This record gives sequence, C-alpha cells and structure tokens, in this order.
Amino acid sequence: MAELELSKDERDELARTIQEAVREELDHDIGNMEAGFLLDRLLVPLGHTFYNKGLRDAAAVVSRRADDIADDLYALEKSSVPSR
Repeated sequence: MAELELSKDERDELARTIQEAVREELDHDIGNMEAGFLLDRLLVPLGHTFYNKGLRDAAAVVSRRADDIADDLYALEKSSVPSR
C-alpha cells in the first residue's frame, strides 16, 4: 500500500470534523493543532482498517463474478455422450 497522504484541503476538512466532534461529544474545544495531532495519530490505523475492508469487499465481488462466469462456462459445455 502506498503511503497515506492527504492534501492540505483534506487535512483541514478532517481537522475541522475532529474539532466539531470533540466539541459536540465531549463539550470541549480543541484547536487546529490538537485536531491535527489527533488526525496524525489516528490516520494510519484507521486508514489501514478501511483499506483492508475495501480490499475484502472487492475480493468478495470478484469472487461472485468469477463464480457467475464459471456457471456460464459450465452451461456452454457440450455433452460427450451422443444423443439417442
């Protein structure tokens, strides 16, 4: 997996979201710097968790599609026993 990098706009938006969540849920105000520290601390473990979940979901879709293709190929097979 490539290094997890966010644009400045993405970081700013996530930091604001963290600030709002802390304010609403914990009734505590934190600054942009504190929100940035929280973001840095949680970014990799959360990013890896969601990345792995996405991979598992994609693998399940590919597996179902492969099963459908196998079923379609089986339906195309010709009998090796002559018809009477």
